[in-house]
Amino acid sequence: MSLGSSKELAENKIILLYMIDKVNMPVSNHHITKLVLENKFMNYFILQQFLNELCDSGFLELSENGGKSFYSITPNGKKTLEYFVNLIPFGIKSIIDNTIPEIRSDIKKESLISADYTPKSENEYIVSCKLKEDNFTLIDLCITVGTKSDARTICENWKNNPQQIYSEIIASLTRKRDKTNRDKDED
Repeated sequence: MSLGSSKELAENKIILLYMIDKVNMPVSNHHITKLVLENKFMNYFILQQFLNELCDSGFLELSENGGKSFYSITPNGKKTLEYFVNLIPFGIKSIIDNTIPEIRSDIKKESLISADYTPKSENEYIVSCKLKEDNFTLIDLCITVGTKSDARTICENWKNNPQQIYSEIIASLTRKRDKTNRDKDED
């Protein structure tokens, strides 16, 4: 199976370097794949091969954070990009430049909102939910639930509605409670 001419191979690798450089922060394989496939720059398997080759060649660096892998451009990758950026067609550059703010926003959102669960036993799951604002943690909540289904639902709800849930928790915790009603409930 032919991967194309040498010029096409070089162009595709430079496109990847350009994308990762423009994001200007570590970017996940998911975000790179989404941009590449939505715009039909190359197919999935070639994309993965090129990402691996760029890492092996020292143009990209792969790091892990929170159990996820992220790509960053290396100084060598930046230098190579400077030399060959003119290989990228104007239309592709334009698509990338217009899409980067959305990707950057998605990455920031994902790094600020996290929810995950781990099984402790057959009927016990620990759910960890976190909400950050800039470098400040607003809430770091760890709860135990009895079913995997509940754990998944909590994670999904947290990821989809973090500000609303945070506000509800704060409202509930700061609401004045009538001690006499609480004493009656205990009887």
